[in-house]
Order: sequence, then C-alpha cells, then structure tokens
Amino acid sequence: MHICFITSEFPKTGFPHGGVGTFVATLGKSLAENGVKVSVIGLNYISKEEKEVVNGITVYRLAPKKIKGLQWLLNSRAISEKIEAVHKENPIDFVETSELGMAFLSKIKGIKYVIRMHGGHHYFAKAENRPVEFWKAFQEKRSFKKADHIIAVSKFVGETTRELLGLGEKPIEVIFNPIDTNKFFDATNVKTVPNTILFAGSIVEKKGIRQLVESIEYLIDDFPDIHLLIAGRGGNLPGTKIPYLPELEKKITPKIRPHITFLGVVPNDEMPKTIATAHVCCYPSHMEAMPVAWLEVLAMGKNFVGSIAGPGPEAVLDNVTGVLANPFSPEDIAKKIKWVLEHEDESKVMRENARKDVSKRFSIDVIVNQNIIFFKALLDKKR
Repeated sequence: MHICFITSEFPKTGFPHGGVGTFVATLGKSLAENGVKVSVIGLNYISKEEKEVVNGITVYRLAPKKIKGLQWLLNSRAISEKIEAVHKENPIDFVETSELGMAFLSKIKGIKYVIRMHGGHHYFAKAENRPVEFWKAFQEKRSFKKADHIIAVSKFVGETTRELLGLGEKPIEVIFNPIDTNKFFDATNVKTVPNTILFAGSIVEKKGIRQLVESIEYLIDDFPDIHLLIAGRGGNLPGTKIPYLPELEKKITPKIRPHITFLGVVPNDEMPKTIATAHVCCYPSHMEAMPVAWLEVLAMGKNFVGSIAGPGPEAVLDNVTGVLANPFSPEDIAKKIKWVLEHEDESKVMRENARKDVSKRFSIDVIVNQNIIFFKALLDKKR
C-alpha cells in the first residue's frame, strides 16, 4: 500500500511548520514502520526542488512558483505532475490532503483521494465569528467535491464541517490525531516549579491567550508567586494582517506584568522539557479540531486546564483526565486553575488517568492501527 500526503508543512530544520506537518511526520513514520510506502509532496521553503527520506518517508519539496496571480494554478499543476511521476514509479493507492488541498489537483485514475479534516476555512471562520472568504470557500467546496473518502480528527470537526458544507450523508470516519508517547514521556518524577502556568501555542485570539492573561488578575491574591509562561509564535488579529501581540500586551496591567514571561518559540523537540517543569498547563482555545498540544500535555501526566468548546470533551474527560473551562471567561479559567493548584490529591489521580487515557485512545500505536485498518478496507473495496 502506498499513501501520498500532500502538504507543504512537513518539518524541515530551520523553518517553521504547522500542526498538519507534525501530524504527517508522526503518522507517516509509524505507517512506514508498519510496511506502508509513504510519500509527501509539497512546496519547498526555498526556490529549489529537493528530495529526501526522513524516517522512511520519501519527501518531495517542489520549488514554489512566484508569478503573481498565477501561483495557485502553477503550484497546483506542479504538485499534480509530481503525483503522476511518483505514481508511474511506485503506484499510489491513496492521495491524502487537508480540507483545501484537493481543489486544483488533477485526479488520476486508479488513485483514491482522501480528505482528512484538520479544521478548514469554514470551520474556523465560524469559530472566530468572521466572514467566510469567497476564494478560500470556493476552494474548500471544490476540494470536497473531488474527495472519494473523508476522515475527521474529531467527531465535532467532522459533523460541524458536514453541516457547514452540506455534505449530507457522506460517510466520515473519525480517527483521532496520534501522540508519540516516547517523545512526550511520563513526567511524574520531574520536579515542577510551583505555581507556574504554561501556555504553548500560536499567540492569536482563537487560542484563548487573552482570557488566560486576564485570568492572572483573579489568581494573584491567592497565589502571590503565580507566573504565566507563554511559548509560541505571534500571529495576526482575526481576518487581518495586524500583529496580535501588541494588542495582547495592552491587556497586561502593571499588577500582572511581573507575573508573565514570553518565552518566544520553543522548538518542538524541546517542548517536552518545558511542559515537564510547569505546575499547570492551560490552553483555553476558543476552537480546535483535535488539539495535539493538549494531548502532548496529557501524555506526560501533567495538570491540564483546557476548553469546554468544540472537541474539548473528546480530548479531555472533564474532571477525570483534566479540567475544562469556559474559554471566553477569565474568571472561570482562573477558577479552574485555582482548583487544580489547591487539590493536589485529586489532581494526582487525574494526571495518572490522563497518561492511561492517552495510551488507550491516542498513542501512535493505536492510531496507526486504526489508519491501516481504514485504508486496507478501502483497498479491498477498490480491488
């Protein structure tokens, strides 16, 4: 079986990459270890074509076309041509993309095309209460019309997208995102820094970082040494190109300023150490698809406060593996953090439950097996 993932986010040393790239790298490595031929085709970060093999995955990085107004067409054509070339050399059974990725690909007879929902344009536009952009909406609808099969990384993202795009009764297979439990190790015996709160993620409004910053006002009196560590890359205000970080800094009052530290971008390989020493990790997103960052914390058996919104209850079993808060309420976020800090015995039980739950539902061994079963069933039908 040969699966070809289409993404330009596959991790490359010295360059930033998104969650889809991490997902493909994690799942692809495990698929390759289980005898599946895995290829990745996408655009390079630099103006030249490159090919490399990473953990059994053959990665083709194409030189991006830069003719203004025609990039989308020329780049899509280049990716389609590379798919065809790879297919001739090693026949491809499945091409997989995220929501917009199939819009302008030319379909090849004999290959089945799969969309895996990681949270598309319609989905996050609704979550952020902003208008849908015509061009992106057009691409997304066109992409889904070409899909032979659909996977969703959570039931919530699958059913919400079904409604937004009018997918009717089209089957949607739910397969959660995987976590490498070797990389995100059991941190039970790692010494934590008391009353430290860690936020790790993009510094944008939809991640709930503003409400988390404002929640510190409600915690200082009870915990004078409380300290919020913010790790991540700054983004823009929703629907604009205006940097978000200056707006966030306006919310930092003189009272709480000494209690907040911006760490900047922490490399993914160093993130487990950063998580391990935090007393509580709090990621109060307004919306996610299936938040890998949350699962990383749970895998390490750390105190976690997440968001009740969207697929939050699918990722975190409230008051069993972690605590869920109203992401739009600084008071509720503070209340949940306070509860964790003041209830060590109950929190310890939740930390132990979290490790077990991730191992049972999200570990790479479990998830890769679910993917193999899904694709093999499609392969059998195809034959």
